[in-house]
Amino acid sequence: MGPTIPPESFIDLLLDALCVVDRDGYVRYVSAASERVFGYLPEEMIGRRILDFVHPEDLEKTRQAVKEILRGELKPYFENRYIRKDGSTAHIMWSARWSEKEQIRVAVARDVTQRKRAEAMQAAMYAISDAANSSDSLPAMFRRIHQVVEGLMSAPAFMVALVDTQGGELYFPYNADRHETGTPGFSQDIGSLCEQVIRSARALLLTPGSSVAFSPQAIDTSHVEVRHHWLGVPLKSSQGVFGAIAVQRQSKSACYTDEDRELLEFVGIQVAAAVERKQMQAQLEHMARYDQLTELPNRSLVLDRIQTALARAAREVGFLAILYLDLDDFKQVNDTYGHAVGDQVLQEMARRLVQGVRAADTVGRLGGDEFIVLLDGIEQPSDADSVAEKLRATLSEPYELPMASLTLIPSIGVAVYPEHGDNHEALIRYADSAMYRMKKGRPDPVS
Repeated sequence: MGPTIPPESFIDLLLDALCVVDRDGYVRYVSAASERVFGYLPEEMIGRRILDFVHPEDLEKTRQAVKEILRGELKPYFENRYIRKDGSTAHIMWSARWSEKEQIRVAVARDVTQRKRAEAMQAAMYAISDAANSSDSLPAMFRRIHQVVEGLMSAPAFMVALVDTQGGELYFPYNADRHETGTPGFSQDIGSLCEQVIRSARALLLTPGSSVAFSPQAIDTSHVEVRHHWLGVPLKSSQGVFGAIAVQRQSKSACYTDEDRELLEFVGIQVAAAVERKQMQAQLEHMARYDQLTELPNRSLVLDRIQTALARAAREVGFLAILYLDLDDFKQVNDTYGHAVGDQVLQEMARRLVQGVRAADTVGRLGGDEFIVLLDGIEQPSDADSVAEKLRATLSEPYELPMASLTLIPSIGVAVYPEHGDNHEALIRYADSAMYRMKKGRPDPVS
């Protein structure tokens, strides 16, 4: 017969941790696997309340499970989270039962952190994709992504910084702080921190005391008052880094870890792809609704706005007006100076039109040198004539171009709802006819 081996030797070989806890919740025994599962040596846990190690957000459901176990119920697959000694979060699956005779509960703890992390990352990928497809704007998408990130880690404060493609400036389409009232949110130096992440193209972690981690080079943070744990990662595309996302939590919380960084970098990959899709979609929609030369609404968008304004005017028994206009002899500009100069004239014409009407009005380009103006919600029909005269004056001023100084006279036709029509086709047709009557020198009955 071989040597007798104490049972503890077998228990210490288990990958799962065996825990014995008394009725009052104090740890009486824990096997050697506690260090791998919880991050504590057995002697560091024995004599302490097991609830002291439980993640604060899981305390209530853990207390409820303990009550059920003490009533004799079996708990073969109960899951909760623990805070390891290094501050990281451990997802634990328990199999536990109560011994009435010994007045102890015996449980086996299995570390399922990697499984939960893989599940969370897969769920995050689907959730971010869904947010990108179902949200009607970038801020709405970022609100939903914030919720996803909060499901992965502690992220009461979450922000997105993007680089403007035109001016190269940093702007923040989403910056939310869900800390309790009175708790300071993101620091004033958040912009410079995000710029550092974008410039280095690497993750950056700051903790109270201005310690730095995950950085490819030494970063001067002497100008930053670090009051919270802050973690930022870059947003990358095939063209390079175009932004950053950052999370922040209170300094009294556990510090962000390598696992948190990996999770946020994974989220960053999904967010970058989602932002690119959204921006491409917005660009395509803009191209479909706006004139490329003047950046004014095109025929399709103008017609939509006219129909919306007509419906509102009908409900409110109000007035609106349509101005239809072009420049006399504009073709000669193209023939004499070339289309590049003609384009400059049209761009300047568009600018003057926009400046000559209210922000609530719409200026659109129909094609060539034909433009249309929707005067939405005018007080009385004569207001349309006043605006038309003002636009005639401003459009008749010389166009100072590098090659020439040109004076071009506009023809403007005016149609007023409901006097000249009750639908957009009738109003535009009337305004178009009025414009040509003016161009041919016949009196315009409206203007």
